[in-house]
Amino acid sequence: MDRSKQIIRTSVVGIVSNVLLAAFKALVGLLAHSVAIVLDAVNNLSDALSSVITIIGTKLSVKPADRNHPFGYGRVEYFTAIIIAVIVLTTGITSLIESVKKIINPTQPEYTTVTLVVIIVAIVAKLALGWYVRRQGKKLESDALIASGSDALFDAIITLATLVSAGIMLLWNVSIDGYLGALISLLIIKAGIEMLASPINQLLGARASQEMVREIKSEIASMEGVQGVFDIILHSYGPNLSIGSLHIGVPDTMTAHQIHGLTRHISEVMMERHGIVMTVGVYANATGENKPAELQRTVVQALMRQEHVVQVHAFYVYDDGNRVSVDVVPDMTVTDDQAFTQSLLNELKQVLPDLQFSIIIDHNYSD
Repeated sequence: MDRSKQIIRTSVVGIVSNVLLAAFKALVGLLAHSVAIVLDAVNNLSDALSSVITIIGTKLSVKPADRNHPFGYGRVEYFTAIIIAVIVLTTGITSLIESVKKIINPTQPEYTTVTLVVIIVAIVAKLALGWYVRRQGKKLESDALIASGSDALFDAIITLATLVSAGIMLLWNVSIDGYLGALISLLIIKAGIEMLASPINQLLGARASQEMVREIKSEIASMEGVQGVFDIILHSYGPNLSIGSLHIGVPDTMTAHQIHGLTRHISEVMMERHGIVMTVGVYANATGENKPAELQRTVVQALMRQEHVVQVHAFYVYDDGNRVSVDVVPDMTVTDDQAFTQSLLNELKQVLPDLQFSIIIDHNYSD
């Protein structure tokens, strides 16, 4: 079963569970003539909304690419997760408002055996549902499922708080309903904000995971002819597709035919293993004991001795032999590229005064 079908199946479980729980509460409420329990049953039906949203979002996200959206609709999943996170956030805010009202104007809650049974059943059902949906969400890397599962877990926590409050009320005749509700509400609001972070970061262009970058570098660096992997940039278009680019260093003795074969192989491997449409650029490394190779070593060593320099690559000597171009990756403390470039040029001029240098500051977008 593919990923989208598993997400939909998990969401259907969520809908069915909430409908069954709502039916149970409604039946008990009608038999016990409890308006509160009947209204809680209606609330359970609304809880199924997050699962419905997840299904709709998943269906839209797998639509094939078209002229206006050449990379498909995978990012719809991020919007789905945002909507569900907003629902969780709204639940927390609403609960906080009601809890504050109870603190200001405390009421004397009444609990019956029937009410307590319904509360216990709801807690068990929601905990099981939330745990299952969140586990599937993490397994399938679905922010929408994770948010939906969290929504169910928070419902269980709120209901558990009600049960604890009921127990304290029955044992000591002390009502802490409002205070406990306010504390839980603040935790839900915090979680809702955190849930918003992941999909919003993806839409804004979050940095690729360190694990993914290391894996890509390891796979490509092990290929014959590759002498370095640089400038990895990845843009996510959903969990199943990314658009990316990188550069590889190759010996300057490789022919265009050999380079073509190597870059094509890299593109095929990236798509097959990671779902990445990868554009591969090439840097030619000077080899042997000739003048360009000696000059390359001198320039790289001189630059690597400088403070804040993390990496040097893309060394290139122009045909006239008097001009050199090189890329320098600084650490994260460098914020003034122009001043940093000038300081590096000054150092190179002391080592090789007869050459003209062009330094490109190449910030690290992946490591």
